[in-house]
Amino acid sequence: MRLRLDKTWSQQQLAVKLRASGRERQGFLTWERQRLLIHAAKTALAAALCWWLALRFGLHDGYWGAISAIIVLQSNFGATITASRDRILGTVIGAAFGFSFSLFGELPWNYIAAVFAAVALCGLLGFRSSSRLAGVTITIVMLVQSSSHKAIALDRVLQVVLGIVVAVAVTTLVLPDRARLRLRDGLAQEFLVLGAFFEAILEGFRGAPAENLGALRQDALAMLRGNNQLLEASRNEPSGGPGWREGLGMLAQFGRSLFDSLVALELAVKESRDDGYAQQLEPALGKLVTDIHAGFHYVAGCIHNWRFHVPPEGLHLEDDIAQLEDRMSAVRPKGIAFSQAEILRAYAVQLHLKQIARLLRASRVETSRAVGEAQKS
Repeated sequence: MRLRLDKTWSQQQLAVKLRASGRERQGFLTWERQRLLIHAAKTALAAALCWWLALRFGLHDGYWGAISAIIVLQSNFGATITASRDRILGTVIGAAFGFSFSLFGELPWNYIAAVFAAVALCGLLGFRSSSRLAGVTITIVMLVQSSSHKAIALDRVLQVVLGIVVAVAVTTLVLPDRARLRLRDGLAQEFLVLGAFFEAILEGFRGAPAENLGALRQDALAMLRGNNQLLEASRNEPSGGPGWREGLGMLAQFGRSLFDSLVALELAVKESRDDGYAQQLEPALGKLVTDIHAGFHYVAGCIHNWRFHVPPEGLHLEDDIAQLEDRMSAVRPKGIAFSQAEILRAYAVQLHLKQIARLLRASRVETSRAVGEAQKS
């Protein structure tokens, strides 16, 4: 006998909302493909502008500005700012070290010392992403003999600055894409995927494991990684309103905690086969499972609408936990009739379920406080 999940809080309800907002479309030109085409057009525009401006201002080797624009222009504003920061720091440090070390010593010893010093400095200052760019700039400044080392260093910095300015202007003014908005939708989808993962896990409790359990685990992990990248990018963007940055970071942390708890639950239900002791915990156990499943979808909807202060009607996870604990106490004297493995498995499952339920409730309540919403009873 398997636990049955009430799908009143349907994933399809939120999917309809996502389609209505234009973030999920059917057919060939999906939202992701549109974003890819937009990014390609913006990159081409930025590169062409850099090349044209370099020619207008008479900059030597004007293609370096176009290269910089292509490298730093990312799919969203926050990621573009991050890439721009890393590139400008690496270029300035590399140009300064390349010119300075060219004033004394002879090749290759001064070149080796310059690369070593620049990479070490970037690492010590926490700019590891800039260290490679610093080494590349040193190589150009010290080994390219087309003009003086000073002229090459200055020209390199000017062209990189030009490429970065153009890339930031294009990503800001031309069909802007904000990482924080993508992260909000990504977190809503993440909670839906975690809910589906939870459902698949419970299908294997007192029955055969769900066929798509492994795929859902990988999907959830991929969502966590992708949203973590968006979170890092969103930190370089304007906050967008009270509590946006704090709320997004908090939800991302709750998502990671929920995934860890779900993996633990997956291990707890492993090898369960018609456990009689778990059946004694009904209907309290089934009620908690059903409400947890509903909770994943409700929190996903809260994230999508960015409204967390209204508690879901008819969903009382703490009451469900109390009822399950009472039921556990009531059936404890009957434990002698069941195997130790069944009893231990039932206790492990109920502990993980309580942890998941409390994380879900906290994810809504704590995020509501972070964004400054007035709580409703």
